[in-house]
Amino acid sequence: MRGCVYGENLKKKAEKLRASGKTYKEIRDLLNIPKSTLSNWFSKKFPGIFDREKQLSHLAKIRPLAADAKKREKEKKQAILIKKISKEVKNYPLKNIGLLKSILSALYWAEGAKHEGVSGLRFVNTDPKLAKFYIALLRKCYKLDEAKFKIRLHLHYYHGIREAKKFWSDLLNIPLNQFTGIFIKKRSRKKRFRKNFMGICFINYSDSNIRKELLELTNQLCLLIKR
Repeated sequence: MRGCVYGENLKKKAEKLRASGKTYKEIRDLLNIPKSTLSNWFSKKFPGIFDREKQLSHLAKIRPLAADAKKREKEKKQAILIKKISKEVKNYPLKNIGLLKSILSALYWAEGAKHEGVSGLRFVNTDPKLAKFYIALLRKCYKLDEAKFKIRLHLHYYHGIREAKKFWSDLLNIPLNQFTGIFIKKRSRKKRFRKNFMGICFINYSDSNIRKELLELTNQLCLLIKR
């Protein structure tokens, strides 16, 4: 077909077909005109707007692929970060009581009750990992009387009380007979709750001296570490 000259009528017919949304392949099959010739004729005049349906179809196909690639990249970066931090933490002097007390004091400063009206230590959180971390640090840093621990839970209407108490009891290694109160919040029509949410846990330990020591430790650290 190279070097072939097409009449104006044929070109107009091809133009009408293209304007109606026909693809180059469809026009080629109908009029026996090469796709390269059609492209030369119409690439500027019809820059693909009539292929919108195909573009949308293509986008629908590649979006899941792009999302999957993004997810894999995120997981790869997270794996690299975990490996890096895991290697770094192994070099921390975690048997040093001073370091552990410093971490504990900062944690209590952020999540514990600090006002003068508080009796003993009162730590409140919804995150099981953080609650377990706090109580592990407390046990490592101080010689405790385990009977002084008291646990209170704030739950929502959908929680099973037994299930929630057992969850926190097993997690914190505190007997069920030291759970002193359960507050059940009424159902909210607007608020949504995340899955695996096990309520708010109040960890109380009746020793005000430890609370005062931790708060003063944070004060001293703030004075020493200014920048």
